[in-house]
Amino acid sequence: MPRPLLRSAALVAATLTTAGALAACGSGDDGSAADAPSSSTGGGSGAFPVTVSTAFGDVEVPEEPQRVVALGWSDAETALALGVQPVGASDWLAFGGEGVGPWAEGRYDEAPEIVETLEPSLEAVAALEPDLILDTRSPATEERYEALSAIAPTIGQPEGVDAYLTTWQQQLDLVGQALGRTEEAEQLRSDLEQRIADAAAANPGFDGTEVAVGAYSSEGFGAYVRGDTRVDFMESLGFTNKQAVQDLATESFFVPVSDEQVALLDAPLTVVFPIFVEPSQITGNPLWQTLGSVQQGNAVLLDETLANAFSSGSVLGTGYALDNAVPLFAEALQG
Repeated sequence: MPRPLLRSAALVAATLTTAGALAACGSGDDGSAADAPSSSTGGGSGAFPVTVSTAFGDVEVPEEPQRVVALGWSDAETALALGVQPVGASDWLAFGGEGVGPWAEGRYDEAPEIVETLEPSLEAVAALEPDLILDTRSPATEERYEALSAIAPTIGQPEGVDAYLTTWQQQLDLVGQALGRTEEAEQLRSDLEQRIADAAAANPGFDGTEVAVGAYSSEGFGAYVRGDTRVDFMESLGFTNKQAVQDLATESFFVPVSDEQVALLDAPLTVVFPIFVEPSQITGNPLWQTLGSVQQGNAVLLDETLANAFSSGSVLGTGYALDNAVPLFAEALQG
């Protein structure tokens, strides 16, 4: 999971409940526009100017972007999926290097400048001379949006969507519009949705099966509710989020689970994501061992890479999770 220097940002975004300061997180050297790579923009299918509707109003992108800075969670992966290489990007999950997961590796000709996450340096962003800023899944404050918009046209989350809750479909649509690649975005969306439908059809036992989707960190256990990419993914496969967990939902997509409430994670299928902890800290936890789903072999503890694929919430990461997690779920249900 994320390295210590970036843990506070990723944990806030991953849970929105963890106590801790919303401090600015590590970034690479600011760099200069002259030293930064140019975005790859060949093959765009849209005519410019284009207007993109967001929670902060309509945003006009006057011409095909040549220098894209991707600041929102998985915005860089989404741009890469559409064939555009950002010159700057935030590394929310602290992958290091190019700032993307293994499902998106090899898509850069030259690594982008890495920019802070929760509080990106405006000077660093401006130095990259962007003509488009992507910020579709982020803290989503008016102040952040206005500051970034003063540098370049900025694409925030869709109207009616709270911080960090932009779905991979919405993100793909927004980024596709802004880059003039709506046809490519529609094709990627259609392809992945078909793959998900095929996986659900191939596993009829998923349909209607209750699932508890949890996490474990140094703060203890917690559970996700609808609106989180992890739960939404599970329900797209036919699962139903455990009602007792869903009943605890607030404005956050994450529910703390006290030691006395750990039984909330017991379900016909339990899926748990480690956050900044080794899997052994979960499997060796006496509370984990009390769950009926664990005792019966119906619990799945994801490894770091697969947990990050789910957490990325991008079209590429979701595809990776689909290929690698569905067999684990099917095996657990047979156990």
